[in-house]
Amino acid sequence: MANNQDLIKYHDEYIMGTYGRYPVVLVEGKGSVLKDADGKSYIDFTSGIGVNSLGAANNGWVSAVSKQLDRIQHISNYYYSDVSAKLAEKLTKLAKMSRVFFSNSGAEANEGAIKLARKYSFDKYGKGRGAIITLKDSFHGRTMTTLAATGQDVFHNYFFPFPEGFRFVEKNNIEEFISETSNNSDICAVIIEPIQGESGVNFIDKDYIKQVKNICLDKDILLIFDEVQTGIARTGKVFAHEYFDVEPDIITAAKGLGGGLPIGAFMCGEKLKNTLSAGMHGSTYGGNPAACAGALEVLETVSKIDFLDEVIKKGEYIVCKIKGFTGIGDKIIEIRQKGLMVGLQIKLNGGEAPKDYALKCLNNGLLVLTAGSDVIRFLPPLNITYEEIDKGLGILEKILCK
Repeated sequence: MANNQDLIKYHDEYIMGTYGRYPVVLVEGKGSVLKDADGKSYIDFTSGIGVNSLGAANNGWVSAVSKQLDRIQHISNYYYSDVSAKLAEKLTKLAKMSRVFFSNSGAEANEGAIKLARKYSFDKYGKGRGAIITLKDSFHGRTMTTLAATGQDVFHNYFFPFPEGFRFVEKNNIEEFISETSNNSDICAVIIEPIQGESGVNFIDKDYIKQVKNICLDKDILLIFDEVQTGIARTGKVFAHEYFDVEPDIITAAKGLGGGLPIGAFMCGEKLKNTLSAGMHGSTYGGNPAACAGALEVLETVSKIDFLDEVIKKGEYIVCKIKGFTGIGDKIIEIRQKGLMVGLQIKLNGGEAPKDYALKCLNNGLLVLTAGSDVIRFLPPLNITYEEIDKGLGILEKILCK
């Protein structure tokens, strides 16, 4: 049987080198424990970057997808699907939205949200009102438009010309937002991640969001929440924007929604439900029955109050355990946590990077993520056990002590 080294060589012979991969081939797993091709086990604090919300090979999820595969694996969107309708009902009711469009990824969901916002503005105000405000340090995807919408200069290179129409403001700076919306009449929407995951697990203030919402209402600017990473119970609410107590016009979701199969979604409120008509948007694989069956099982599980309460408790448990680490000195600068979305800002010595610590964790049997320039990030399966949390944090503590 091929080992890690052989499979990596085989992989690199045919697949583009667009990822800075770690030297491990993951081949199987159960729950929050994964195995590589050499037979080594790892505690998973990544869930495939927040995708495997119920962990690897969850019994209920596997059963739901398998049953659908026994019926039909794919149909054209020229026809109706019972399972996509069931998912749509469940998702829109949980989100308090009116309609949903299913895509294949978070980037596609955000692209669709941008199209929806601009179409609404065009219908009501005509041409010339399609600009969208986005926050600095944001991340909205890897397509040309979502790269253009991403508020990080590092992504605005190589692929010129980028689509136009995006304005960037500092997060939590309401004066700058007021200035931008007061001095420009061409703005149709603002898109905000409730927590900026990729740039460092950065939090957005509740008061800031409430003021943004009031301005949006006054100027008929649409409020879009990008919940690709924060949604689907990741923070202990089905959607993280619930902590803000505001109603958005559009919500996007992906990652944890499918439990491991590719699916994304953008949802809208009542006033936008008829904005996109036949032929104005589409996706060959969007609403795929197998992906929808998996997503429906995910939502049925994670939307239960007891499950959400456990996500909150596990997140608090992780913080408490980290605060109890001994022998690490001032290595941890700040812990940023909401539910099971956790960022550890760490003190780096000259030349160090978060990826160095991720690699040390990997070598010792723990999978973690990084974010920004100095953050170790955890997005474990939402049903990870306390025993697995303890084991993973034990590995991390030993590494931080060195």
